[in-house]
Amino acid sequence: MEIHEFTWLFVICLIAAFADAFGIGANDVANSFATSVGSRSLTLKQACVIAVFTEFLGAFLLGSHTAETIRSKILDVKLFAKEPELIMLAMTCALVGSASWVIFASSKGLPVSTTHSIVGAIIGVGIAAFGTDAIIWNYNGVAKIVTSWFISPAAAALVASIIYLITKYAVLLNANSFKRGLRTIPFYFSVTIAINVLYIVYKGSPALALENKGPEFIAPLTVGTAVFFALFSWLLYSVWLQRLIENKETGLRWYHIPVIRFIGPRFDKAAIEEGGNNGTDLKDNVTIENKEDETTAAEANSEEEGRNLTIVQKIWKKSIKFATRGVNKSVPDYKAHEHAQMHEEAVKYDENTEYLYSFLQVLTATFASFAHGSNDVANAIGPLSVTYGVWNSAKVDVSGKTPVPLWVLAYGGVAIDLGLILYGYHVMRSLGNRITYHSPSRGFSMELGAALTVVTASKLGLPISTTHCITGATVGVGLCNGSHKAINWPLVAWCVFSWILTLPVAGTIAGLLFAFAANSPKLV
Repeated sequence: MEIHEFTWLFVICLIAAFADAFGIGANDVANSFATSVGSRSLTLKQACVIAVFTEFLGAFLLGSHTAETIRSKILDVKLFAKEPELIMLAMTCALVGSASWVIFASSKGLPVSTTHSIVGAIIGVGIAAFGTDAIIWNYNGVAKIVTSWFISPAAAALVASIIYLITKYAVLLNANSFKRGLRTIPFYFSVTIAINVLYIVYKGSPALALENKGPEFIAPLTVGTAVFFALFSWLLYSVWLQRLIENKETGLRWYHIPVIRFIGPRFDKAAIEEGGNNGTDLKDNVTIENKEDETTAAEANSEEEGRNLTIVQKIWKKSIKFATRGVNKSVPDYKAHEHAQMHEEAVKYDENTEYLYSFLQVLTATFASFAHGSNDVANAIGPLSVTYGVWNSAKVDVSGKTPVPLWVLAYGGVAIDLGLILYGYHVMRSLGNRITYHSPSRGFSMELGAALTVVTASKLGLPISTTHCITGATVGVGLCNGSHKAINWPLVAWCVFSWILTLPVAGTIAGLLFAFAANSPKLV
């Protein structure tokens, strides 16, 4: 093989890697924010805006600068040393197989592990190229992945349930739950920060190698951060929450938190004039008839404007509408009528108390998204980096490590963001209120429970999947309602079934494609 030979194969690999990263965004990133959107702590648009920055920055700034050629050392890269072009073909077929399954699962709203998908695809090409003996089937390889199907959801369900039950009996069921909630918020804030710092350390970028740091580094970092934010919450954030929620100071904004103890009551002037009663009564006085008239008038004006637009303007308007269609979908209320009875089985608590947990829930989702971008982007760019390395040097790096250029990290980050924006709503709909009823306290428990499970399992060396963890945590918290009817068991069964299918389906697609391409007749 010559340097820069098989450029056409490298281009196909670029496209396949983009599709796989797109699927990661549509599936993995979506399930990170699903509970926040389902509980209405965030709108779909807000979740996408946050994730666009956290995922891209996590991938670009903290993404590993070296990627494992074969995830989990399933296949020995030395097998391709004599024919470098074959590993280019293998990685391309693996990406096609992984992307095909992940995007299909996303379209059905099924949360699957994108890591397991690329591993399954690599198993497929490995068997097609060298037979079953080339695959590591014991606990160090495939068996470890199968074990995670059971460990991940069960552990997360247990941890999330414990967090929610503590919250339920210590705060939500209290006669004055809002006051109790305000007093406990500094504690929850510090614990959330501590767990999320550990999440970044153990699940974040391999480039930083933070997980290799000793207790003398990790303990002060975690404790110091937790204490700082506990004091911040006690002195400032809790006061801001009380004035915003209990006193209904409509003029308060997030940037008032650092100076909340030094400013007087703040009410939005427009709200006071509109609602009366010092701005505390903010009801919309527009009648349904007026709203319908306004909607009709707006539609008429839109049609009139549409007729006056040029062809270029019409194309631009339709392009914008298509690009934003994914963030204009309904998530919390999707098929609400079908799940109304299931939601009625869930106990509802004081809305003001529930609101206290909204920011903590968003904080956990943001941390998880940042760590995800730095860690799981390798699922797509790892195989692409291998192909690029071979194309650029005409040889296989037998060390099993391949340098990852910055442009590849950015390429993967952009594709992940587009996947979330254009297609992430499918998985969000499944995990947001379709499996069980969501509220901020429930969603906070789900996300924190999943994060704590990942942190603990990563440190203990146990097999774990973040996708499986958030699904298990959702079911666990749903069961805390005290009724099995509070869970959509058919949807849960489909999710578990999709996990089992991930390895064989992705592997079959990739293996068949590789066998077809590698054994095709050649022109001499």
